Amino acid sequence: MKYRNLGQGLEVSAIGIGCMPMIQDGNITYGKVDLGVAERTIHEAIDLGITLFDTAEMYGPFTNEELVGRAIKGRRNGLVIATKFAMRWDGNRPTGIDGSPENARRACEGSLKRLGIDTIDLFYQHRVDPNVPIEETIGGMAELVKEGKVRYIGLSEAAPDTIRRAAKVHPIAALQTEYSIWERDVEAEILPICRELGIGFIPYSPLGRGFLTGDIRSLDDLPANDWRRNDPRWSPENFPKNMAIVEAISSIAAAHGVSNAQIALAWLLAQGENIVPIPGVKRLETMRDSAKAPGVELSAIDLAALSSAAPVGATAGPRYAAAGMATVKR
Repeated sequence: MKYRNLGQGLEVSAIGIGCMPMIQDGNITYGKVDLGVAERTIHEAIDLGITLFDTAEMYGPFTNEELVGRAIKGRRNGLVIATKFAMRWDGNRPTGIDGSPENARRACEGSLKRLGIDTIDLFYQHRVDPNVPIEETIGGMAELVKEGKVRYIGLSEAAPDTIRRAAKVHPIAALQTEYSIWERDVEAEILPICRELGIGFIPYSPLGRGFLTGDIRSLDDLPANDWRRNDPRWSPENFPKNMAIVEAISSIAAAHGVSNAQIALAWLLAQGENIVPIPGVKRLETMRDSAKAPGVELSAIDLAALSSAAPVGATAGPRYAAAGMATVKR
């Protein structure tokens, strides 16, 4: 496994693992999940040298952190465990975004308990609260760093000005935002700011929630409760239009004798040394495949062909429905 540095000298494997799909029943499901297989997938990922594992209290909610905690028990050393907070809760029901220092502390304490660890390596604000100044939120998170409960602070889906303001309060180690061949909005402003400020960039959904792998050829391939049925890019209208992007990836994958997923991840890795994708996995086979991506070398011609297949803004449909889009870039 190859390794890269995020901000503040935080070293992680060049590919991380997004643990969100490892939810059996809950608020965000991606097909059927065998929790035993999910735990074994984390174990084997560690054996392969993967060190970055990403979860959040929102996933489940709460159950995904518990699964990660079980999987890393006895194997914590050398791992970078990342989790996130954003919501207020009434039991398992989110009641709104809350970026207050008090909510950050509540979430941190709960995450530490569920994960079974003493320190969260990378603690993100999952979504920015427009009603709480980012300086106040980061100030509260910085207190958790001082107390040894958090090692590094991150942001997710933050706007350029928010990133700059946050970095003035406390160093930001990583920004997590959606980025892939078919979602390139970050290239104009976000990526340059991260490079300028020495912030690592973590693309989530680097495989377009599985679309770019080419493994799903129709909405009929998805279970009835699959979250992706709510995704505008997966709609009956947009799905066939976006298959052209998959075909472009498939052509280059065939030339290299590797999977679509490896090509899509290699394209992201080529966009900057501070970029560490976290493909979501729940099975051994997909994890093993994605773990090979850092070894794929794409030529300048390959990179140009992939970029031209999905220019900025050309993908059919927004990446979230209206409610979801209202919570990003704040």
